Amino acid sequence: MDLHVLALVRLAELAQQEGPEPEDVKAGWVAFGIFGLLILAVVVLGLSLVKRLKNVDAAEQGGLYDPSRKKPRHQIPNDPGNERP
Repeated sequence: MDLHVLALVRLAELAQQEGPEPEDVKAGWVAFGIFGLLILAVVVLGLSLVKRLKNVDAAEQGGLYDPSRKKPRHQIPNDPGNERP
């Protein structure tokens, strides 16, 4: 119990400490570069997704997927439409 109280007192002391002045804080070029790379990664992943989805649509239209072999993902046990022959 005493350890918890000491930890809370230490946290209260840290919260009361003042940080740097607003004019001393500036954004860095490294962080800006990382942000730009993250945006670029999202764009590349989005373009790749669009390309893959177009490939899937073209394959479906080309008849590569056999609709007679489709299995339902979820079967409801009491649904008469899901009975096996």
